[in-house]
Amino acid sequence: MTSRTAEQVYRELGDVMANTFPDRDFSASVGPSTQVFADLGLASIDLVVLGERLELFYGRRLPYGQFLAELRNRNVEDLELGELVAFLVRHAG
Repeated sequence: MTSRTAEQVYRELGDVMANTFPDRDFSASVGPSTQVFADLGLASIDLVVLGERLELFYGRRLPYGQFLAELRNRNVEDLELGELVAFLVRHAG
């Protein structure tokens, strides 16, 4: 199994998001502290859909529900892309 770098995962995440939400423009500068709700305008259901698409893209089940539950348990109100990318680097191979 090859491990992915954070840079690769950012590119892959951008591709998956563009394909998942084709009516949205994610071309603005994004980085580790970009927030998916406040900055990108996604809704909580969008995160569920994104999780499903990421599993399809990577061809494996990801502990995405557990990841979101841990954020909720920590009272995180918005998900930063850096956290999502770190999760994907750990679990997507």
